Amino acid sequence: MPSGASLVVLPGRAPIAINAKGQMLRYPKHGAQAVAALLPQGYLRLLLPGYSRTKDRLPLFGYTGVVWRDGQFFVAARAVASESDLARWEPARFNTTDLAPLIDQRRQELGENRILEQLIHCSLHYGCFTAQNIIYRRLEGALPISPHCNASCVGCISLQPAECCPAPQNRISFVPTLAEGVQLACAHLAGGGDMVSFGQGCEGEPLLQAKLAAEIIRHVRKTTSQGRINANTNAGYFAGVKEVVDAGIDSLRVSLNSVRPEAYDPYYRPAGYTLMDVKKSICYARQKEVYVSLNLLSMPGVTDRQEEVAALLEFIAATKINQVQFRNLNLDPDHYLAVQPPAQGEIVGMLELAKAVQAAGVSVR
Repeated sequence: MPSGASLVVLPGRAPIAINAKGQMLRYPKHGAQAVAALLPQGYLRLLLPGYSRTKDRLPLFGYTGVVWRDGQFFVAARAVASESDLARWEPARFNTTDLAPLIDQRRQELGENRILEQLIHCSLHYGCFTAQNIIYRRLEGALPISPHCNASCVGCISLQPAECCPAPQNRISFVPTLAEGVQLACAHLAGGGDMVSFGQGCEGEPLLQAKLAAEIIRHVRKTTSQGRINANTNAGYFAGVKEVVDAGIDSLRVSLNSVRPEAYDPYYRPAGYTLMDVKKSICYARQKEVYVSLNLLSMPGVTDRQEEVAALLEFIAATKINQVQFRNLNLDPDHYLAVQPPAQGEIVGMLELAKAVQAAGVSVR
């Protein structure tokens, strides 16, 4: 189990094991509970934990299979990020003792900036790494600007209906001013950070505020040419994508769980756009030489189905994206299976999926 991973108990779920004869065994006695691992960034989940199902819904985390062997824990995962990238996001580099003094320093430097206060809240209460990077003034920093979204994702981490599991963090409740966005972005990029990103976990769809984002981009670039300006987006609002692309944004990360409408729509539940709009947005960005990554929200047993792999390879060829970033989908696996269509083909495995993407000439992270 890699550094930075953690073990969690799965409430109300009895562990399942397979014995030497290949028989599945359930362990309800002695109060045994199933456990899972939560992986740090940069690791691709290969298998889900084994447990018996219940009606209770698990909180919004990415649960990975874990075993105990030879005196230590092992997880069903593979590092997909480079060693340097893994080092950049090493959990030990965050939540350090100098975080609080640096927060005071940033407040003195920037004065009353509501985005900064939002990120301080995210840093202290949620331990968000991209929020903390704004405080540490390094790497990729968060720049949230949108309280609204044009999707209603089943696994949204900032907004959930009351009858569901609680969201692990709150969504930004205001639209910042141009001055607030420019001030924070310039301070980060000119002060040692290498990227600012619209579209963080504490907001909705950033490009619903495309006019604001475009103005921030233009004003920042009048001040500094350093670093990159990025947007994490569902890319469903084509007019918004076009606006920030024309303003000179450097890169887009487009989040999706599938490139097949029958699998995409039940999860994203898009309002006013379709998967074809996402594809149109990506194609426009690539035509303008914007670097585009897919943030592929992955769940073993679903994302690695034959039909999903084939459709993804077709999508890559048609859009000419630069990279696929595998991200473990933070959702109860049973809940996700309940909203997905039945499998049409075999499961090829997450490693075979990653190899197929690489064979298509696309970078994998």
